[in-house]
Amino acid sequence: MRELVSEAEVVAASDDDDLVVWAAQGMRPGVRAWAYGDAVAVASPEASRRDRLMVRGTTAQVVPLVRHALAEAGPSYRPLGDAELIEQVVEAVPELEPAVRFSWMGTEKLAPPRQEVTGQEVTGREGAACWLADSAAPEVAALLAAANPGSYAVPGLPRVRRWAGVRDGSGALLAVAADAWSAPTVGLLAGVATAAPARGRGLGERVCRFVATALLAEHGRAALMVDDWNRAAVVVYERLGFARRRVAATGLRT
Repeated sequence: MRELVSEAEVVAASDDDDLVVWAAQGMRPGVRAWAYGDAVAVASPEASRRDRLMVRGTTAQVVPLVRHALAEAGPSYRPLGDAELIEQVVEAVPELEPAVRFSWMGTEKLAPPRQEVTGQEVTGREGAACWLADSAAPEVAALLAAANPGSYAVPGLPRVRRWAGVRDGSGALLAVAADAWSAPTVGLLAGVATAAPARGRGLGERVCRFVATALLAEHGRAALMVDDWNRAAVVVYERLGFARRRVAATGLRT
């Protein structure tokens, strides 16, 4: 096993895989990474509220690397990678729980906006997406609690950097999205929510486009995680130009 000590080494070992490079988080303090043959593993503490062990490579080499990484990093780390790979790792490592599937979606370029969304954006300041002031944190928290109570990103968490939102003419907050846990070359979109009475009007897509545009400008790539059952969200992200990658996660049995 070879320990990787720089972001450049992780990029080279993973062929610049956006999921692995995101997990490296610029090799901030606490992140560790290893390579074994064609396999790479990155142990990233509190990355999107989980101790994540991102893995990539062939099963034969990922399995011993996962064992090594878990022994080095600790039992709280949850292996995550392409769904087929993780399911094969679970079969080979009986100490692991059954895999849970979801999707990673990424893009380097957004699709052009739909005509009706473009028209809404240019009709005036009302309804335009913008970055919110820190003082809006209680409003964001209230909207998330009502519209997306399972959101990993919430105001006040470390590395949840900033929130964008859409307000109506009276100033009420209708939709939000966050720049959270972004890495130097992969920005992460999270914390998406739209108030129930405002759904179906393209506001979620609008605020996501605003945040994703900022992430691409700053990091070069934008990504997000989404539950597979949330088909409505997947459709919005695909419409924005995000490509879907089926992934899975597991963890040591307790």
